[in-house]
Amino acid sequence: MHSSSKPALDLPPPFRLVTLREVGDAFAHAIRVAPEEGAGTLVHVGRFDLAELAVVLEPDEPLRSARRAVYAGLAALGDALAAHAPPERPLTFDWPDGVRIDGALVGGGRLGWPRGANEDEPPDWLVFAAMIRTVAMGEGEPGVRPLSSALDEEGFDDLDSGRLVERFSRHFMAALDAWQAQGFDEVAKSYLARLAPARGVYSEIAENGDLLVRPMNVKNMNVKNMGGKNLERRSLLAALCRPSWLDPETGGPRV
Repeated sequence: MHSSSKPALDLPPPFRLVTLREVGDAFAHAIRVAPEEGAGTLVHVGRFDLAELAVVLEPDEPLRSARRAVYAGLAALGDALAAHAPPERPLTFDWPDGVRIDGALVGGGRLGWPRGANEDEPPDWLVFAAMIRTVAMGEGEPGVRPLSSALDEEGFDDLDSGRLVERFSRHFMAALDAWQAQGFDEVAKSYLARLAPARGVYSEIAENGDLLVRPMNVKNMNVKNMGGKNLERRSLLAALCRPSWLDPETGGPRV
């Protein structure tokens, strides 16, 4: 185990912490240990410049709908960040997985599942992972990279990697509890409230996690009754296969 000497994080039950050194990969490690360690395993990489985590889930619904867990994870991540966000710095999501502060990319979430798993059966496990750039390590002054940023550049002076992971774990438990008790609509509301706005359209999440986008009819705001006319369907499965925020060369958020 690539354990660190840093103090353990304060996580609520049923999370069990695994801390990796800075060279670790939380997402890859969680996928490797998921079959043995099981639900509640939370992997954290102790880095200065990135908040990196991955958590193992064992859903009780078919894979095709269980992938909506990515929205629960992002909603929890958004809530954890929003608690420390300066009021003038809006937090938004790029569908389905990117996280922006005041329009600049700071990271995102991703989802993994067993290779070859049956879409119509509950998967043995899922892994939700997230990575947020906490400190800008590159050269140049803030504002040189208008499309990307870090929490320290956006005024998150009191939120380090460990505290973000602790807050995420609590918000994630609340999101999963709401899903179980009240249905997925509660999770969808939380996620969609931060989805980057698109003028003239209404968005909702399908049962399999696809994003449904419909034109907004000003005279008839009950767009759910519009039927399939002009409906755009964006595949969650296809999007998750290539995370929009992740730089495959560096393994971190795009710059």
